Amino acid sequence: MPKFEVEFYETPNGDQPAKEFLLSLDKKIRAKMADTISILQDNGYELREPYSKHLSEGIFELRAKVGSDITRVLYFFYVDRHIILTNGFIKKTQKTPPKEIERAKKYRADYLRRKESRK
Repeated sequence: MPKFEVEFYETPNGDQPAKEFLLSLDKKIRAKMADTISILQDNGYELREPYSKHLSEGIFELRAKVGSDITRVLYFFYVDRHIILTNGFIKKTQKTPPKEIERAKKYRADYLRRKESRK
């Protein structure tokens, strides 16, 4: 049984950016990312490179590569062993684009705000 629960961040209008990104990928890289997500479920906070890397302020990237295709899905941890996948992108440069990290932080802030307001 996985130790962590992975879920997709959902925008107020019902979009799930990380899920939509994963569904847009071709079969090989999508399968590789699915495997990486299950490794993340089993290892959580312990997962390190080459699978996962901390980027900034609690935002992490999940990494998958097939041939020259490199994809990333950003995520954060939430209480009770929840992992929230926020957004994904195809990596074209050495550094993770700052706008992707900002997007993940914005999604996290929205997620936390809505979670807290339900309590």
